[in-house]
Amino acid sequence: MKIIDAHIHFCQEPYFDQIAELAGHKNTSEHLKAEYTKHNIAHAVVMGNRSLDLSNHQYPDYLSYCVGLDSTCFNVEEVTQQAYLVEKHLQRKNCVGIKLYPGYNHFYISDPVVDPFYQLAMQYHKPVAVHTGLTATSNALLKYSHPMVLDEAAVRYPQVQFVMCHIGNPWLVDAIAVIEKNQNVAADLSGILEGKIASMPDFFARKQGYIGFLKVWLEYLDNYERLLYGTDWPLANIANYIDFVAHIIPEKHHDIVFFDNANRIYDLGL
Repeated sequence: MKIIDAHIHFCQEPYFDQIAELAGHKNTSEHLKAEYTKHNIAHAVVMGNRSLDLSNHQYPDYLSYCVGLDSTCFNVEEVTQQAYLVEKHLQRKNCVGIKLYPGYNHFYISDPVVDPFYQLAMQYHKPVAVHTGLTATSNALLKYSHPMVLDEAAVRYPQVQFVMCHIGNPWLVDAIAVIEKNQNVAADLSGILEGKIASMPDFFARKQGYIGFLKVWLEYLDNYERLLYGTDWPLANIANYIDFVAHIIPEKHHDIVFFDNANRIYDLGL
């Protein structure tokens, strides 16, 4: 089975080095490439969380990226310049979308100040990925990262393909409702595991309530063409994550969730 990891981070920084070690990995391109070869991972999509400087987004050929927008992109006085820089990214072949971090940067994604970036997404036929669910820092605001915020944006921009990152965890019921209602919303399954799990059978036994709840609502949705495999590397162990997603997704849908959906939505051409 070929795999595309639709949600990773790729930063050689001390913070990412530490969380990679906790997951049983090394935060280096060489290690990541070796792990991808070992697990038949053909490609991955980096969720950019650096500046808009083009030079900060140089990646190996087995990685594409979404250009990440922080709060500085939504200053009214600077939005024209920021939109110009974002367009330069979208003109790159390996830039396959836009990433929004509303909880961390304190804005609603339906705010009209974001409109220029949605217009660019439509112009270049590229999706908009949105961080939803819990955040890694306490100064973020959850009201902006709740999966329900995607509903209004999806209605206002029916031509934009949205990707709900982390499937809104832990607001799974709300996330599924938004996905079911809006045909232009998909979700990646990243960021649910953290660190390295010594025994996946023990993990499944300990977390059977949560995992059962997740599986129930995925079955309720019953639309596996809008779910993407992702890990949030380097947060979680790669082998653990493959086992986890294989456990919650029926086997007959493995190919589309692990590979086909990301290939189609991010137009990777693999």
